[in-house]
Amino acid sequence: MSRIAVFRPDDGRLDAAAETVRDLGHEALADPMLAVEPTGATPRRDADYAVLTSTTGVDLVADADWDSGDATICAIGATTAGALRDAGYDVAVVPEQYTSAGLVDALEEEVDGARVEVARSDHGSPVLLDGLEAAGAYVHETVLYRLVRPEGSGAAATAAAAGDLDAALFTSSLTVQHFLDAAAERGVEAAAVAGLNDAIVGAIGPPTAETAADRGVEVDVIPGVADYKALARAVDERLAAEA
Repeated sequence: MSRIAVFRPDDGRLDAAAETVRDLGHEALADPMLAVEPTGATPRRDADYAVLTSTTGVDLVADADWDSGDATICAIGATTAGALRDAGYDVAVVPEQYTSAGLVDALEEEVDGARVEVARSDHGSPVLLDGLEAAGAYVHETVLYRLVRPEGSGAAATAAAAGDLDAALFTSSLTVQHFLDAAAERGVEAAAVAGLNDAIVGAIGPPTAETAADRGVEVDVIPGVADYKALARAVDERLAAEA
């Protein structure tokens, strides 16, 4: 049995992530690295296109009974698209590549002169806004929520520094940053990075992997689709192959 760190927000997603790891036959070290602070803002209602990038954002706009008007609704990722549809919104665009760059590629031929509303967290990638503006769109961003590091997080960093971690599942660039910030606060950043590099590190997509690499963390696994369960399965297969 391997010990795998999971870092999802402690709002139900952390428990689900840990359960996924346990269902694969491993021990889950649940260490939330993100907490959601809603801003109370809602997206504009007069856009030609409206972009949602996460299920957290979908939950917030649905709770606010947001009226999307005549906007063409776009979602980065099948999970976000599914949440939008479950909330009663029609989703017209889901890029083949579940990234900001992928959505820019999907929209750049049709948004020249259009009003595009982007509703997301305060840590959204500039790639999306810059790419849409370069394509001629009038872009407005609404920050629906802030992502902060929960007080007391960092148990996984301590475990990695001690060599007590077999794998870690990173689901965003900010999760990587918060993990290393927690390690630095505990005075074990260098040891934690070394511990990760002796373990199997999974990143949900290329942007997360790039952030990890920039901070000295070697990523071993990126799943074919940007989905948490796919990430967990891919890391499980890598662990089995190296057993």
